[in-house]
Amino acid sequence: MLPGYGKYWYLDLNPEQIEQNGHKHTRRALLCWGPASCFAENSLYTTKWGLEENVDIEKFFFGRVDSNGKSGVEFFANFEFDHPDQGDAFNNLMNYLSVQKLRTPKGISWLGGQSKGLDRNEQLMLLQRVQNMFCATWTECVWLIADATKSDTKFIISDHPVTVYNRACFPGSTYSQGFNDPDIRMVATHTYFPLSIDKLLILTNLAWVRNPYQNERNFRPNPQLFRNTIMNLEAIQMHRCLSEQEVLQINYITKRRALRYIAGAEREWLYPEKYLASTHWNKFGNGYLFMPEPREIPMGGETYISYNDGTSEGWNEYGVRPWEKGFKDEKRQAEESQALRRFQAEWAEMQGPEFRGTSCYWGHRGHIGPHVTSDEYHRHLLEAARKYKRRKV
Repeated sequence: MLPGYGKYWYLDLNPEQIEQNGHKHTRRALLCWGPASCFAENSLYTTKWGLEENVDIEKFFFGRVDSNGKSGVEFFANFEFDHPDQGDAFNNLMNYLSVQKLRTPKGISWLGGQSKGLDRNEQLMLLQRVQNMFCATWTECVWLIADATKSDTKFIISDHPVTVYNRACFPGSTYSQGFNDPDIRMVATHTYFPLSIDKLLILTNLAWVRNPYQNERNFRPNPQLFRNTIMNLEAIQMHRCLSEQEVLQINYITKRRALRYIAGAEREWLYPEKYLASTHWNKFGNGYLFMPEPREIPMGGETYISYNDGTSEGWNEYGVRPWEKGFKDEKRQAEESQALRRFQAEWAEMQGPEFRGTSCYWGHRGHIGPHVTSDEYHRHLLEAARKYKRRKV
């Protein structure tokens, strides 16, 4: 919300028709409600055993998730590289986002479709068992915290607020119909979540940043969902300042991926399509609306940890362990390296010398604002881009 306000503008995208005194009319679509009334559905998490009803899941399970999640969201909304206690905040946020994607009416209905034959009680029990379903995949993404402070329009929120976007999966496609979302393991699928009215967390599969020339619906390397993995929080990119049109495009995607309801601090923010030059699904940001800064992305990425008892663990950048197939994949690395060099060069030609996101990788700790490449390096990238064009790659 905006400071000092206590209500949202709340839009029903599919208002019900009701009959009174023999006359049918449609309920009002636009309402001005407080947050306690928005996105509320009675008995959504109530388990029923005969005539007995139980709300322990909401009280104890979701209560913990929300309490911990609040601290995680606030931490990353004000993220700084040298802030202490990053590990707890990270784990709290990951669990919260994964549960949040599953527990909405859209998420529960999707889960029910994956587990046919289970009643609502069993679906809620299953939700608790698979609560961290998406965490490993998101942990291995490239993280970008984008900023809308320079845009008059701010972020809206929906009844399915952990939103996914794949430019090749338009709203009418089979991947997006009904309760379905594009799979987060498809390389070109971005996941985003508004941390505040001005801050947006964007998670992008590393394989897509390294090679955006492949089929958008390919699965990323090591797509297994339930496993342990590791992340370097200093690789998070910041200082991405969104333009007004970019915020409008993001809000439009949020609206199209909602199940039924969206809300915003201003009435006009709920109608982004009125102010967009185009609503062409795969053209937002020239196809790269959510793309992080590829010039920040290195090749490699193996991580090893040693413990006081003499044991150790290791992962590659896609979470594959040293004894597993794919830990060393020279063919994939060669293809990704060539594609990344090409993309970095073409990106520099599109974006100019100023980075669209800056991490801690190149000594930017404490640096204010995006990194800007040297003139010499920028000329090198522009020349490389011209060579790729001449080769007709």
